[in-house]
Amino acid sequence: MNLLLRLLINAAALWMAAKFIDGIRYTGTATGLLTLSLVFGVANAFIRPIIEFFSLPVLIITLGLFSMVLNAAMLLITSALATRLQIPFHVDGFGPAFIGALLVSVASTILGWILIPSEKDDD
Repeated sequence: MNLLLRLLINAAALWMAAKFIDGIRYTGTATGLLTLSLVFGVANAFIRPIIEFFSLPVLIITLGLFSMVLNAAMLLITSALATRLQIPFHVDGFGPAFIGALLVSVASTILGWILIPSEKDDD
């Protein structure tokens, strides 16, 4: 259930990025948006750790700020994968990807706080 909720949250965040950021477009259906969210999640689960490993020195030097660049890269990778899978999602370049990644991160965090119940220790 939690995984499905996170999938819906990512779908909503990606939709918001496509709706409000010039240079990010999604022209498909709601079902396609869920598929896009799944592609985004899989890319973040499998590709992001590899990229983080190789950029670890830069992440340390910038005190983690480089992770914002990695978020933009993940949005660009999602766009490339979506194109190959014939999902109508496109990011025009690094600038829109950077701003879109910020919006997706903030939106998914806020929606997660609201919709996903926190697990409290019952000590």
